[in-house]
Amino acid sequence: MRIQVNGKQLDVGDALRAHVTTRLTEVVDKFSVPPVEALVTFSRDAHEFVADSSVHLSTGLTVQAKGRASDIYDGFEAAAERMEKQLRRYKRRLKDHHQKREAQPSAFGAPSYILEAEPAEAAEPETLQPVIIAEMETPVHTLSVGEAVMHMELAGAALIVFRNESHGGVNVVYRRDDGNIGWVDPRSNA
Repeated sequence: MRIQVNGKQLDVGDALRAHVTTRLTEVVDKFSVPPVEALVTFSRDAHEFVADSSVHLSTGLTVQAKGRASDIYDGFEAAAERMEKQLRRYKRRLKDHHQKREAQPSAFGAPSYILEAEPAEAAEPETLQPVIIAEMETPVHTLSVGEAVMHMELAGAALIVFRNESHGGVNVVYRRDDGNIGWVDPRSNA
């Protein structure tokens, strides 16, 4: 596994790199899911250190966790414990979710855009056409609703767009403000 440890305006020493490598390998190896790469970024927020961890697994999932504390090691430990909790929660699914499939899950590339935000005090725009400042391609995977929720929670994302494996339509799962999960299934009932 390739592990990259960075610091935003912080000097990350060899001792911290060694600790991160050892602990991250320990966390992921418990769940028998081979990792591909990991990225840990340390930053400072007022008096606290923030450790933002992301591990890309061979199953295609990305697990993300963030921890913060007044000590940089404690901040990383909080992120590692959160990641371990997420992996423990989905351990059975991580190991078995491809075994029940007849074929490997597919994905197609969908264009995604970043639009320029307009300041609140801006004058009335002359056109309602938004200004595109970046253009990318985002993979849309074919998943069950349960797998989509698992992907969303492991990635720490606010929402996931996916193709529903039961009917092939494009669906969305998202985290609601009340803490529950919402599911949008715009199938035509005609």
